[in-house]
Amino acid sequence: MSDKKVSRPCHHCKSRSASAPTDTSKIHYEKLWLYRHCSSVQQRDRQAQKAGQLFSGLLAMNVVFLGSAFISSMIFNKVAITLADVWILLSILKVLCLLWIVSYLLGTSRQPHAVLYRDAHAGAIWIRGSVLLFGSCSILLNVFQIGYSTILVHCKSRVEIVFPSIGILFICTQAYFLWHHSKDCIQVQHNFTRCGLMLTIATNLLLWLLAVTNDTLHVEMESQLREVERRLAGKARSSHPHCCNETTLCTCPNTTICKVFQKGYILLYPFNTEYCLVCCSVLYVMWKNVGRRISHHHIPHTKPKFKLQGVVFGPLLGTSAVIIGACVFMMYQIQATTLAPSHQVFVIYYSYYIVLLPLMSVGAVIGTIIHALEKKELDTLKNPTRSLDVVLLMGAALGQIGMSYFSIVALVATDPRDLLNSLILSYSVLLIFQNITQNIFVIDGLHRRRTPPGKEEDTKEVQNREAFSQRRVSVLELGQEIRKASLSYIHSYSHLSWKRRVLREISFFLVLCNIILWVMPTFGAHPVFENGMERSFYGYSTWFVIVNFGLPLGVFYRMHSVGGLLEVYVTA
Repeated sequence: MSDKKVSRPCHHCKSRSASAPTDTSKIHYEKLWLYRHCSSVQQRDRQAQKAGQLFSGLLAMNVVFLGSAFISSMIFNKVAITLADVWILLSILKVLCLLWIVSYLLGTSRQPHAVLYRDAHAGAIWIRGSVLLFGSCSILLNVFQIGYSTILVHCKSRVEIVFPSIGILFICTQAYFLWHHSKDCIQVQHNFTRCGLMLTIATNLLLWLLAVTNDTLHVEMESQLREVERRLAGKARSSHPHCCNETTLCTCPNTTICKVFQKGYILLYPFNTEYCLVCCSVLYVMWKNVGRRISHHHIPHTKPKFKLQGVVFGPLLGTSAVIIGACVFMMYQIQATTLAPSHQVFVIYYSYYIVLLPLMSVGAVIGTIIHALEKKELDTLKNPTRSLDVVLLMGAALGQIGMSYFSIVALVATDPRDLLNSLILSYSVLLIFQNITQNIFVIDGLHRRRTPPGKEEDTKEVQNREAFSQRRVSVLELGQEIRKASLSYIHSYSHLSWKRRVLREISFFLVLCNIILWVMPTFGAHPVFENGMERSFYGYSTWFVIVNFGLPLGVFYRMHSVGGLLEVYVTA
């Protein structure tokens, strides 16, 4: 009986399958309630994420346009919109950002299941260190501004004291927030968090735009004064001693503390622009990570450590470039502080760049060729931090590339056969080529999978450490131990493959070169303001607009390239 009962359904199944084979060949999972429910939830989640990103992006766009309109009106119509009005608007935005950051720290991040995932690639130590470094310099900048405005309180408004005070609180709170929560993938209050992050990004962008604008006006006034002094040099002074009393009503008195505040403010001013740009990049990664769920295979099990192992020639060449660049920089700064910078100092400055830039370009080209020969797998996993690094490298490089093309057109159209003009022309062409080759090398290296360290190398290091710790080293044995340590370093250097050695040498050399190329324009070496070639061709105002939008991007590019090259060095 049991066999018959079993055989009957089989007979019906065979006949049913023979009559309608198309019904069993397709299983309609969409008719299941669980499948329809899960798919609708996923679709709604994606739609809600896109809608939240769109709304928060529109919020940031409107805030940036409003602030840009205020700043532009201040530049072109100082009577209707003053700098104090712009400061009031930015102070309101800072207060709103502070309220949101405090609510995130005390409320959103402490909710249950708020931070289930953390992006291991976001908030690298060098980025957070840059936030602390530039944030500390920006705090000192605001302190100097408060002290300077307090001394000149008889001719300055109280807004000039209140605005930097709010700025100090904003910088401290934002730096703490980014240091502890830059890796968060928040899972609650998505829209509120996205809007808060975008509002903070927009505020930092407006602060950067105001800083660039103020620096432009400051350098423009300083250069105009220098031109006036050059014209009046050697001529008899006017017989009216009180002709300039109106311009000296709000000048710094002849006291030491006032001069310190003034010089410190001018020295630390470029760091404020870098701080705003770095904060924008970190906040953008946090905005992309809102609601993101990271699977386990995206989480790296071991974090690569930075070791000065396997590099000899890169540090030597890079250190030489840094020392020579520091000497050229000091020589230029001493000469540029005079009323008439000599022609020779410009020749030395541009000659240094003409020698260094081809070396950097050749190194980047060799590194790119080695990447192609390695046949290492590309890392195709979703990584918002890496995507942002690529965008920032390409976007920031446009500053120097754009300035270089403007210089090339001006110099070719005037007199390219002059010595200084030919040096500037060569510098502009080499700078374009160096930026392009370095971007290709860094971006290609960022997309390579990490190379695991050799087991043989690690075990030998552990054995050497254990043997050294267990042995009692006497005075006579100290030289032998140093000799053994040197031999061990040479052995580990030769143990690496030639491709990894060359990549590490090139990466370290480019790191040091980008550091000195970041230091020189950051601390005041701006020959494009002083040589007068492009300024006489484009006109005073036009050239200053070009330079002061391209120069901060160039400084940011050098700083961001250091982080990318360190990543390439670690992954080699």
